Amino acid sequence: MNFNINFFNNGEAFYFFASQNILGSLLLVALVTILVLYLGAQFWENTVLYQIALGSAVLSFLLSLGLWYSLNDTKEGFQATYTFYLIPTYPFEIRLGVDGISIFFLLLTNIFTYLCILSLNPSTVKLLEALLYLFLLQWSVLASFVALDLLGFFIFFEISLIPIYFLVLLWGSRERRVRASYLISIYTLLGSIFMFFNILYLYSKVGTTDYEVLLSINFSFEDQLFLWATFFIAFASKIPVFPLHIWLPEAHVEAPTIGSVMLAVLLLKLGTYGIIRFSLTLFPEGTIYFAPVVSTFAIIGIIYTCLTAIRQIDLKKIIAYSSVGHMNIVLLGIIAGNTEALQGAIFQMLSHGVVSGALFFGVGVIYERYSVRSLKYFGGLAFLCPLFATIFLLFSLANISFPLTSSFIGEFLIFMGVFQYNIIITIFACTSMVLGAVYTLWTYNRIFFGNIKVLTLTKYKDLNRKEAALFFILLCMLFLMGLVPHIFLDTMYIGCLNIIEHAKAASSK
Repeated sequence: MNFNINFFNNGEAFYFFASQNILGSLLLVALVTILVLYLGAQFWENTVLYQIALGSAVLSFLLSLGLWYSLNDTKEGFQATYTFYLIPTYPFEIRLGVDGISIFFLLLTNIFTYLCILSLNPSTVKLLEALLYLFLLQWSVLASFVALDLLGFFIFFEISLIPIYFLVLLWGSRERRVRASYLISIYTLLGSIFMFFNILYLYSKVGTTDYEVLLSINFSFEDQLFLWATFFIAFASKIPVFPLHIWLPEAHVEAPTIGSVMLAVLLLKLGTYGIIRFSLTLFPEGTIYFAPVVSTFAIIGIIYTCLTAIRQIDLKKIIAYSSVGHMNIVLLGIIAGNTEALQGAIFQMLSHGVVSGALFFGVGVIYERYSVRSLKYFGGLAFLCPLFATIFLLFSLANISFPLTSSFIGEFLIFMGVFQYNIIITIFACTSMVLGAVYTLWTYNRIFFGNIKVLTLTKYKDLNRKEAALFFILLCMLFLMGLVPHIFLDTMYIGCLNIIEHAKAASSK
């Protein structure tokens, strides 16, 4: 490559060069790992494959950290952008890029890919297939978060369905896993039909699906209403929004631990990310028009899922319904239409990933020891597993947005922004804090206190070194975000401000 003579004195040129190459390498690592694992399985034992997978996950995380470091926080727009042609003989090009919002989802994806692999071991049944699906999921989710093209986002969005479908179908805990994988496919594909139709409509009308080109287009009011509503159906089925949430508890209950973790941490975020990146900016008048309806469904979803979680006895279902409620709070923050609420929504998406991922890992620890998840079989675990009880308590407190945790920062910013939008909605949304405390603390008390049950007495052991290391990483993330949130908020501020200002400017035309 030809550099000018002032290259080393030009920090911006250096950072662009570095970030562009890091982004390309980040997407390439997952694909190369899939190829190496598939071909190497004929020659290497599971121990070697497991170590290669761990090394690849660490490398991806380090690359994403390097990408974060190379970003210019004060620069508007996307950085490290480049283009490749989907079909060489046709002008279907896919553009990729990263900004202060998407960078944190890359970090979240790579951290939890590593933690999911760490939670496995060389003796895991069908280890090779599990690793291949994890890396395919990692690659598709990473590509979704950096896609600057609606067609590219749709392709990567759909590819992410394949690995989660097989993780549930092949490693599910019960026979109902077939039904669960079926529900995941039907609900996701049903929403995708609307997204695909919109992409065709936009391409026929504008001649491109490039995101930055579409930002410059002033769509008519009727087009905005139609496109926003149909895009929202596609994203709402992924969040999920009431009443499209039916598939999620079923999927979580039947999925293996790594499937539940990746589903809660990453796949649910694709829906809210899509609304922020595309619906909010491309169709701002549609956002304003449908805000009362969406807010109503979000409030119903928050209260309904909290009340439903209270009456559940399956640990995974309780966390699953909790996830639906928290993601609907995020939706309120997005709809509010101000910088504080949007920052809070993005921060809460990251926080929810950490907290829900940790809780599902905790349920996995319990299930690995006792092979059951029903509350009626547990009691008094705090006396037998004090370290695990302490860690689970910290994440349970985070789940109810206790101060000093990451969830407190996210929900505080959301409610502060939503209060500026509508006081009544804020009052209804805040009921989640009380109802969430009810089912979270009730669940914790049932598991860790009370009379020691026979099942827990006959087969108990505290966390081993690997499990303790996994939870230690998650605790560091939890309190880092809770105690020094400005590290994250400062980076995402310019991106959030640009989205809100663009939406306001476009809606005022």
